[in-house]
Amino acid sequence: MSSEQENFRRLAVELRILEGTAEAIQSRMNFVNAALAELGVAKMTLDGLQKVKKNASLLVPVGGGSYVKARLEGTDKMIVGIGANVAVEKTMKAAKEKTGARMTDLEKTRTSLQQQMAQVVEKIQNNRSLLQELTAKLSEGERRKSVRKTKNTG
Repeated sequence: MSSEQENFRRLAVELRILEGTAEAIQSRMNFVNAALAELGVAKMTLDGLQKVKKNASLLVPVGGGSYVKARLEGTDKMIVGIGANVAVEKTMKAAKEKTGARMTDLEKTRTSLQQQMAQVVEKIQNNRSLLQELTAKLSEGERRKSVRKTKNTG
């Protein structure tokens, strides 16, 4: 096997690995974007609740576009998820700070993932270009062999 053929195989394997990596990064970015959207809604809800008076009537979403009517007892304490299905009671201010901090962390994660994706995409493009060049060289080499065989047998 020629070194060009070996390079071709190596690049093809590397390209498949890079494509898998890009899919994994995209999946993580989708997860981060969904979490950011959810936290954005939570932040808007907390902001809105600060403006609502005690005993106000609310519609609380229960999923699937369904709501239940409820009365607001107060906004001085919130139940805030801290991860691993654990929630704690916090003040409104602390809940907003926690939500903001989580959003900041997720933004940093998203930026890092975007940078990783850009690097992987660049490497994929480079590998594809190299594969095209090697394919052309290998095809040219096969044509030369074919021409020599035809001349020798003719």
